[in-house]
Amino acid sequence: AVFGAASETFSKRNINCSIAQSLERFAPVVQAARERKMRVRGYISCAAGCPYEGEVKPQAVAALAEKLYEMGCYEISLGDTIGVGTPGRIRAMIEAVAKKVPIGKLGGHYHDTYGQALANIYASLELGVKTFDSSVAGLGGCPYAKGATGNVATEDVVYMLDGLGIETGVDLKKVLRTGQFICSELGREPASKVARALATKDS
Repeated sequence: AVFGAASETFSKRNINCSIAQSLERFAPVVQAARERKMRVRGYISCAAGCPYEGEVKPQAVAALAEKLYEMGCYEISLGDTIGVGTPGRIRAMIEAVAKKVPIGKLGGHYHDTYGQALANIYASLELGVKTFDSSVAGLGGCPYAKGATGNVATEDVVYMLDGLGIETGVDLKKVLRTGQFICSELGREPASKVARALATKDS
């Protein structure tokens, strides 16, 4: 994967170069990977807001997504790095990007800092996005986005999708056990509401 950003300031803080420079650096990486039959995913950080610049225009995200797609990235993951996105904002952003990149080539990467990630996934599903990143127990964060929590918890996403009748191929019980193990090793509580609710129910 290659990791870009829709914010100039975040791009410089995260990967130490401008957006234009990042594209110049990505191009030979993507080309070399494709020559070796390797698929490359393009990530766009700050697709719904930036910790330094604030609001990020959907058109800026769409322009970068188009360049990454034309470069040869098979899928573009739209990242709400600081979790400020709401369903309305995410919908507007995806609709703008979908004018440049086929909806089936888009993915969502939503952090749950403001508790909006599941709602944002649902809004994305309604528009036709079918690929989403998540992390067991909601672990993670971003060193260049102060206060950002981890990616949306896998347990919560799978529970919601199961409830919608969407087949994921993911065994929720196994994910829960994995999350419990990792959190016990790290000495912290899971960020997953589903994990906490079921742990209370089973105790």
